[in-house]
Amino acid sequence: MRPSPHPRHPRTARSALAAFVTALAAVAALFAATPSAQADTTVCEQYGSSVIQGRYVVQNNRWGTSQPQCVTTTDTGFRVTRADGSVPTNGAPKSYPSVFNGCHYTNCSPGTRLPAQLSGISSAPSSISYGYVGDAVYNASYDIWLDPTPRTDGVNRTEIMIWFNKVGPIQPIGSQVGTATVGGRSWQVWQGGNGTNDVLSFVAPSAIASWSFDVMDFVRQAVSRGLAQNNWYLTSVQAGFEPWQNGTGLTVNSFSSTVETGGSGPGTPGGGTACAVSYATTVWQGGFTANVTVTNTGSAPVDNWRLAFTLPSGQSVTGAWNASLSPSSGPVTASALSHNASISPGGSQSFGFQGTYGGSFAAPAGFSLNGTACARA
Repeated sequence: MRPSPHPRHPRTARSALAAFVTALAAVAALFAATPSAQADTTVCEQYGSSVIQGRYVVQNNRWGTSQPQCVTTTDTGFRVTRADGSVPTNGAPKSYPSVFNGCHYTNCSPGTRLPAQLSGISSAPSSISYGYVGDAVYNASYDIWLDPTPRTDGVNRTEIMIWFNKVGPIQPIGSQVGTATVGGRSWQVWQGGNGTNDVLSFVAPSAIASWSFDVMDFVRQAVSRGLAQNNWYLTSVQAGFEPWQNGTGLTVNSFSSTVETGGSGPGTPGGGTACAVSYATTVWQGGFTANVTVTNTGSAPVDNWRLAFTLPSGQSVTGAWNASLSPSSGPVTASALSHNASISPGGSQSFGFQGTYGGSFAAPAGFSLNGTACARA
């Protein structure tokens, strides 16, 4: 829209033009003051993933079928935008699209405090809101993974499943062994194994759309039933769906997960980890290398270390050594490899990476080791 090229009166035209310019300025100011939302990302790769809120990982995890499946991230969760095909309802589901805090097959969420030893966790508050559909066979499942070691790869020893909803002729692994009240709610309790790990399932008698609870209430159930011990580790918490048939439209509206630790040593994230980080770079036009040294300035070993930091806008990792870095841009977590997984008191571990950048080069603003901020060396 613009002023008429043939005004009937010069003064009227000037007044109209001035009003038009003022209106345009007001609209521009409105858009400038409105923060832009994070762009949605659609993931269709079999095991593809994307980070949301700078702290959680959304994974497609299409492990049980060759049929296409896609998930699209939102600012607070994800929705299943394609879920073709079906599998028999008396067997395993076709996938587990989900969002998680922690580590899943070497993919660790940025800045996570997991793995953490159970004895050092005071609480693990979480909140989940689901969106359901009626033309599919699925469960809405919240998964809690436990292992005797702080492993970040492969299958853990014990899986706790919370079935918030069940649609169709499906059932958990094993058989029902009773009922229990956990978190103030009544549940059917199922127990069994799938050949690689133990599974303890809590099934809601009717659908739960949203709930805030303490993950440790369910962990204590596993310990009391002999399926875990207090010196084991919580490695990840995940919320999503297991579809057997279809599944398009299923949504995790929102997800949150935190882990509060009560320990005092560097091995218990958030409990007073003492560390210092040296970040040395070599920079050229469009590219750079970074050599990072993490020093344990505390009095106890730091095992299974993870260093979280945020790369400035325009920077991207193209390769790394002595650590695994994920994702390649934005909030990044560098995870130890098997040969350098522990940092002794007074000791250090070093790793490096190469990257690209656009615009002016800058270093990350800060670093955190297993969830606790480090000093700059």
